[in-house]
Amino acid sequence: MPLVDSAEPSTVVGILLQKKAFLSDSPKKSEDKKHSKHRILKMVTADAARTIVGIAGNVTAFCLFISPAPTFYMIVRRRAVEKFSPIPYLATLLNCMLWLVYGLPFVTPNSVLVLTINGVGFGMEACYLCLFFAFASRKQRLNVLKFLVVEFAFVALVVVLVMTLVHVPSKRSLIVGSLCVIFGTCMYAAPLSVMKLVIQTKSVKYLPFYLCLANCVNGLFWTAYALLHFDIFILIPNGLGAIFGAVQLVLYGCYYRTTNWDDDEDDMHKSDLQLPTKSGGTM
Repeated sequence: MPLVDSAEPSTVVGILLQKKAFLSDSPKKSEDKKHSKHRILKMVTADAARTIVGIAGNVTAFCLFISPAPTFYMIVRRRAVEKFSPIPYLATLLNCMLWLVYGLPFVTPNSVLVLTINGVGFGMEACYLCLFFAFASRKQRLNVLKFLVVEFAFVALVVVLVMTLVHVPSKRSLIVGSLCVIFGTCMYAAPLSVMKLVIQTKSVKYLPFYLCLANCVNGLFWTAYALLHFDIFILIPNGLGAIFGAVQLVLYGCYYRTTNWDDDEDDMHKSDLQLPTKSGGTM
């Protein structure tokens, strides 16, 4: 009996200490759970917002890709490409191919929206080039083929080198993303000549309003997409696209009243500037 009596105080003390420790830990555990739930909710909200913005960016990018359709309708109707240049469509095709490589799971994971819109863009630009090829002269066809061979060889080389020499996805993303920024920026340099022409002629006749608007809105959506889950490679070209699009809209508003809309329509078609389209992707 004395042994049992002597053990009781230590047992009681142990139980009390455990209860005290449990009570002291409970607020901490409760607080940690709250913080954890808050972090998860924040992540889910950010991902949902990024997905919504990305879908909206896909819609505006599709509008950009479809913008050359009237030009090719005219080419098919006249059964001749006349003085239209294939360069914008070749450049956009290359840009889409590079963004497709960038969006692959083993290069940049979780980039489904980048893949989808650039896949659509690639298909549409390929259709435009097929139509151009069908109604072009022999010399023009040879030039288009040369460009296509160089572009496909370049993209294939990029894929082979990245897959064989670089084994870390983050480094693959860095290399391919840098190429996307370079070629995307080169495409966005084209409107500079358009803006110069508008200022010189004080006319926006050759500056397509809806293309400029879609370009600006598309750039804004993909810039927001890049900022929600920071992606510098999508941010730079699309940020530039939004800026150039906004400047063109300002110029359109400034010179709209001084534009002579009564010039020969055929001359206007021949002077079509064919602004390049993109996605980011632009993306």
